[in-house]
Amino acid sequence: MSIHDERNSSPWKSYYGPNLGYVQEQYELFLNDPNAVEASVREMFIQWGAPPSTAATASVAAAPATNAGAVQSATTATSGPIDSNMLKKVVAAHQLMLNIRRYGHLGADINPLGISQVADTKLLEPETFGLTKEDLASIPASLIWDNAPETLANGWDAIVRLREIYTRSAAYEFTHIHDENERNWLHKQAESGSFPAPLSAREREALLERLMQVEQFESFLHKTFVGQKRFSIEGVDMLVPVLDEIVRAVAHDGAHHILMGMAHRGRLNVLTHVLGKPYEKIFSEFHHSPNKELIPSEGSMGINYGWTGDVKYHLGADRAVTEGETVRAKLTLANNPSHLEFVNPVVEGFTRAAQEDRSKPGFPEQDQHGAVTICVHGDAAFIGEGIVAETLNFNNLQGYRNGGTLHIIANNRLGFTTNSVDSRSTHYASDLAKGFDIPIVHVNADEPEACLAAVRLACEYRLRFNKGFVIDLIGYRRYGHNEMDDPDVTQPLVYSKVRNHPTVSVLYSNHLKAEQALSEQQVDALRAKTAATLQAAYDSMKANEGKTHVQAPHESGRVVPEDVRTAVPLEELKEINLELLNRPESFTEYTKLQRILQRRATGLNDGEKLDWAHAEALAFATILADGTPIRLSGQDSERGTFAHRHIMLNDNASGAKFSPLHILPQAKASFAVHNSPLSETAVLGFEYGYNVFAPETFVIWEAQYGDFANVAQVIFDQFISAGRAKWSQKSGIVILLPHGYEGQGPEHSSARLERFLQLSADNNWTVANLTSSAQYFHLLRKQAAMLGADNVRPLVMMAPKSLIRNPRVASHGVELSEGSFKPVLPQFNLTEPKAAKEKVKRLVLGTGKVMVDLEEAMSSAGQDEFAWLRVARVEQLYPLPQAELERIVSQFNKLEEIVWVQEEPKNMGSWSYMEPRLRALAPGKVQVRYIGRQDRSSTASGHQEVHAAEQQSIISSALNGQPFESSLVRG
Repeated sequence: MSIHDERNSSPWKSYYGPNLGYVQEQYELFLNDPNAVEASVREMFIQWGAPPSTAATASVAAAPATNAGAVQSATTATSGPIDSNMLKKVVAAHQLMLNIRRYGHLGADINPLGISQVADTKLLEPETFGLTKEDLASIPASLIWDNAPETLANGWDAIVRLREIYTRSAAYEFTHIHDENERNWLHKQAESGSFPAPLSAREREALLERLMQVEQFESFLHKTFVGQKRFSIEGVDMLVPVLDEIVRAVAHDGAHHILMGMAHRGRLNVLTHVLGKPYEKIFSEFHHSPNKELIPSEGSMGINYGWTGDVKYHLGADRAVTEGETVRAKLTLANNPSHLEFVNPVVEGFTRAAQEDRSKPGFPEQDQHGAVTICVHGDAAFIGEGIVAETLNFNNLQGYRNGGTLHIIANNRLGFTTNSVDSRSTHYASDLAKGFDIPIVHVNADEPEACLAAVRLACEYRLRFNKGFVIDLIGYRRYGHNEMDDPDVTQPLVYSKVRNHPTVSVLYSNHLKAEQALSEQQVDALRAKTAATLQAAYDSMKANEGKTHVQAPHESGRVVPEDVRTAVPLEELKEINLELLNRPESFTEYTKLQRILQRRATGLNDGEKLDWAHAEALAFATILADGTPIRLSGQDSERGTFAHRHIMLNDNASGAKFSPLHILPQAKASFAVHNSPLSETAVLGFEYGYNVFAPETFVIWEAQYGDFANVAQVIFDQFISAGRAKWSQKSGIVILLPHGYEGQGPEHSSARLERFLQLSADNNWTVANLTSSAQYFHLLRKQAAMLGADNVRPLVMMAPKSLIRNPRVASHGVELSEGSFKPVLPQFNLTEPKAAKEKVKRLVLGTGKVMVDLEEAMSSAGQDEFAWLRVARVEQLYPLPQAELERIVSQFNKLEEIVWVQEEPKNMGSWSYMEPRLRALAPGKVQVRYIGRQDRSSTASGHQEVHAAEQQSIISSALNGQPFESSLVRG
């Protein structure tokens, strides 16, 4: 059949009117980009050519001389049918170009040792698409490649050039980026011959000198302090110049704070060269102190100040980045424990705090260019530790985003002794980032100039699009995991190559000498200069080794008394209370919720009470009125897990959000509340970091249920409970953990109070379990008053669930206006007559919800029945209010037993913590007993009827005046 006959039988003859117009529009799109139309339509155009319309021909003829014009020049005629065979080759060539962009990284030279598994690169070959060199040479370059330089003669030259760009020592992964503008910009920069600009002669010399400093510092430590751990950088030496370049670029672009987090590998080198920590100080930390009892050789901090310090490769530092006499930015490396990646959310919190202005009411005002986060990851840890994914998820969340984190994977292709094939299921360590729409550049760590080009691309992308970027810096590890390990035991083939592989400073110096950019004499002079500097620093340290110096914790000198006034005058409370009920005129409030909140209007009147949420709202409002900014986050914190808070309201008509605290006339600072992602570890780490960086801010993290804190155990163990002891890092963060046995089963009963008490020491935090809204009001205000003081501590609070609405927890307004926080709440009058006190045989102590249950049972039975019994609630468990408890016990000289009542099993809750303290407290022959559930592996029963029976048995045992044999309640 001839082409003429084919056209007569083509499908186009069935299209007319608007349908034909649509086909013509699709054809114009196809001429510009075959992939712009659906596959089925594309196949029709390839097989049947243009729709038989003079309008379509005219449209093509009038089009600019771009791809459409190229199609015409590549065909035999402009008015006749398109050569379908040529059109197929054009489409195939275009697909080849797209594959080079998408899969070019598979063929790139990004492994310094050259021992990567060979990837399948058939998709990069013309033959895979049925194309020959002659086919490509017959197609204009601009038809295949939209960014093709004018100097390229044809499609073959275009493909060769693209292969060179995408398979060299920097490999790009951009095609997963969803935003077309971002994706096109990234490809344009990668394919441009002018971006980034080549290094100048001075920059190249400075880069070589820096690499020599990095290498010789490690060599000096290796030879001078034989066998000591240092987790050397060697193999990814370019990490230091990469960080130098990021600091320079972001400071130039206006960042006032640069916040860094990284694990051990290369940390000492980064501390000295990027953070400016003197060589002498690092040498002294390695050097064996003459007084090991005072200064442990593994750490830089003394142990005689009530704090313990940390090993040298965990410590952080600060540095001012200056230009002349002007400070351009402050660079901070966060302290980090051995839980590698868990510092990531902490520094993200640092950065968000640095970016926000909290001095005005409403949400804080954020400047995303004012601070920048840099996270340095290990390759095995980046893909292996789930905290990385949790932190990457902050990328575009309103309450946590920071304009883009610059991620560097210091990729030595090993996790301790584990090869990549055993540590990840992905092709690259960086593949996780693809799911979060983050561009990735893989770069050979032995190619210094390619590494800096990747940095400049990353910084420009962040500046332009306010999004993160990943640089996968692929190198190797010259020694074992620590310098005492023998890596030949586990990676013999790798280390047979490493031993014969030149260092990057040698490779780069040879490259510069080959290009005659530097002479042999200049290279030798640079190396000698670095060696002399290191030796001079060591000699200086040795000269001063007899001078004992212990770095003491930095204290500001401000101390807030424990009895700081927290009461607020009643009239002031009433004024604020009315303001909290104000709404914008345009706001449509949910009718049911409106009725609930309106009840608060009279809560401060005589005879009325305030429930938990109402007292909290007043606490927040008065804290803002004092000029202290507040940040609250957690799952469902806007509404409150138990539908009690409603601090952020949703317009019932438009869905717009509104908080009365944002328009409160008395407020002098910002209020931020954010529903968090379904994460505990990363969110808690973020809030901790935010508070550490902005200690004047009242930061609260709320667990949806208290037991969810289990997931964030690393943050509690390594940062919140121990950060002050290890790093002199102060925090006043508040942790709200809903706790209490309601019959909701094992996972919604216990916040694991015992774990927090077990971590309690050195006055490291406050652990409380409150039973009145007034107590909550005062403790929040007390915590806010202590922010920024030397004696500030985190506050861990077992928050209520059912007690939120229990009338027995509600408080009168006068308790807010005249009261204060009481660590112990006696449920009796301390001034009662002596005769009444002498009748008391049992003192029941306990904490939390069970004590409210006990009060309710006693009320229903009548107080006259319990002349032999007195009850007191321990509201603050740590630090234990010893003096208050001693005062209570001393009231009863006929006392026979002190009973600790709790709802948790005996091996949980507060009994193990309280027992030795109660025995020390008990006078003479007074017995100390326990009433509660027996030891269990699970926190609570999953059966409501079992729970109710157990709870009733606890109450009955506590109120039974007869001596009892067993203190265990068995279900």
